[in-house]
Amino acid sequence: MAITEATEQDLPIIRDIAYRTWPTTFGEILSPAQIDYMLNMMYSPDALTAQIKDKNHVFLLAQETDNNEYLGFISYEFDYKNQSKTKIHKIYLLPASQGKGVGRLLLDKVAMLAIERANSHLSLNVNKYNKAIQFYERMGFATVDNETIDIGEGFLMEDYIMEKPLIA
Repeated sequence: MAITEATEQDLPIIRDIAYRTWPTTFGEILSPAQIDYMLNMMYSPDALTAQIKDKNHVFLLAQETDNNEYLGFISYEFDYKNQSKTKIHKIYLLPASQGKGVGRLLLDKVAMLAIERANSHLSLNVNKYNKAIQFYERMGFATVDNETIDIGEGFLMEDYIMEKPLIA
């Protein structure tokens, strides 16, 4: 498997993975209307471009080297809110790729890059009802807080904030 930094030309691949992953990931947690709203808000071509150009998000793509199939992606931001933290904004794997070590490889790659950047923690938000919480706990994350974010149109994101200390 190869992990490569995405460019603007790769944004349609990221969008495709998100649209193929979200219904399975959030279908039992969020309404179809909220899923559609959030996909449009976060994964439109303009939104993805702004995340890279304006918000300093970096996207990594996981790709199977045997058949060149893209399996998932992670996005992150160093020095989040001027702190020594790397914020993981997104991590999504195609349903068929889940449970096969791809998520661990993506998180390990970001952790290594964060350590090189002298960041002391990884931080992420996860929906309070997302099954991925158990995965994050196995990866060394712990819940440190929770927050409810009004994202408009009457929709809320009800999240746990999880962090993992990094050891250089």
